[in-house]
Amino acid sequence: MEIAEQFRWWRKGDLDGFFGLFVDNLIQLILIVVLCGAILHMPGEMVYGRILPGVAVSLLIGNIFYAFQARALARRTGQPYVTALPYGVNTVSLFAYILFVMKPVLDQTHDVELAWKVGLAACLGSGLIELGGAFIAGWVKRITPRAALLATLAGIAITFISMDFCFRIFADPLVGFIPLAFIMIQYIGRITLPAGIPAGFVAVLTGTVLAWGMGRMDSAALANALQVQAQMPHLFITDMMGATFSAYMITFLPVIVPMGLFNLLGSLQNLESAEAAGDVYPVRSSLAVNGLGTMAAACFGSVFPTTIYIGHPGWKKMGAGAGYSVANGVAVTLLCLLGLVGFVAALIPVEAGAAILLWIGITIASQAFQATPRDHAPAVVVGFFPALAAWGLLVLEGALRAAGTNVEAVGMKALSMQIPIAGLISLERGFIFTSMILAAMTVCLIEKHYRAAAAWAAVAAAISATGLMHGYTIANGAIINAYGPSHTWPFVIGYSGIAAVFFVLGSREKQL
Repeated sequence: MEIAEQFRWWRKGDLDGFFGLFVDNLIQLILIVVLCGAILHMPGEMVYGRILPGVAVSLLIGNIFYAFQARALARRTGQPYVTALPYGVNTVSLFAYILFVMKPVLDQTHDVELAWKVGLAACLGSGLIELGGAFIAGWVKRITPRAALLATLAGIAITFISMDFCFRIFADPLVGFIPLAFIMIQYIGRITLPAGIPAGFVAVLTGTVLAWGMGRMDSAALANALQVQAQMPHLFITDMMGATFSAYMITFLPVIVPMGLFNLLGSLQNLESAEAAGDVYPVRSSLAVNGLGTMAAACFGSVFPTTIYIGHPGWKKMGAGAGYSVANGVAVTLLCLLGLVGFVAALIPVEAGAAILLWIGITIASQAFQATPRDHAPAVVVGFFPALAAWGLLVLEGALRAAGTNVEAVGMKALSMQIPIAGLISLERGFIFTSMILAAMTVCLIEKHYRAAAAWAAVAAAISATGLMHGYTIANGAIINAYGPSHTWPFVIGYSGIAAVFFVLGSREKQL
């Protein structure tokens, strides 16, 4: 039988994969609707008539491409059991562009239309960085130890994915525990459910039934949300280019450039994760389409970059192939174009799909140890620290906002009496870079490549000098990036000192 006949567009595991990826994307869509309305005061016509159709275009392009890419990989390698790369809206950029690009424009001008146009320009800028970076990312991947690339993802998986959904499950055990049991019994206990029914489907179904049966859901909100309003995508190139060549683009480059680089590096790490799971995708085309998807989003009205998602190993262990990617793209497109995001959010509780995403986080974190040499385990652990700091700061800032205050109002001195707040913030700034570099440095020391370890320390010093790592200041109640060595000189000197120690003592060791 030929490979083309063996490859199937839909496998049993695609249903579970679809539910997991769909719930993840649904959360992003809900955030877009809520934050654009609450923080930017965007009218419904702008959110539902421009932004969400643009999101639909970008996600459909990416999901379809990565599904066909999986098919091509199956044909090329003779292995039909391949899993498409997951794809969706980048969560970090979503918050960054709302809080640090569009909101400042709105505060200065009180013009929500202008804020949206500047958001389009920022999204385009991120896409251009991702597209350009696709041509050098392969080289970065070749020189960086696998443990360094996977440690960052593992840290993010434990904190930003697993912990959030774990908390949701334990916040309402009557709804969350039974779906969790189905996921655990099939994917950890390796017991197939009767009739081969996918555990993810059963988890979402039982979680939804339990939530409605226990009165957790709002039938009035569901009825109000059931309003089909078809919206077709439109090109907004004139609006986008007008803002791109305005002074605002220069003003917000300190946000756009690091976010574009973070997206690029995160996608590269996800490609390495897919390779460790057995699916070797070409770096250049994978990242280039990621950038083109973000650029398409901007052209069609969305202000939010897209990215290759974390989680490929989890979808693969679920048995997902290419179909889950297509199904997600189609489902998200229909929700966005028909204005039904609110309806699905009112129908299905997040807790119903939380167990699937918790499992995805567990799988990614496990892979960092399983797919790297045992001796490199300390490097993986070292790589966890920056992600833990980033998550800790997120929790701290959220708690302070809930109390009606912020870091600036409370004061660094007061906070430092409880936690070393300056170190927490410094480690959080540019944590993706920091995690990768510290883990790479540790691998080099383990392998006794002392000069390479010194070189990684020198890279850390150089990046710190730009402010992409560790640079911050506090202004207007928010922690914001601060660029240039004037803000980060202690780290520049510190990393340079580390490089010197590694180089001198390493050279001496080689001579003995």
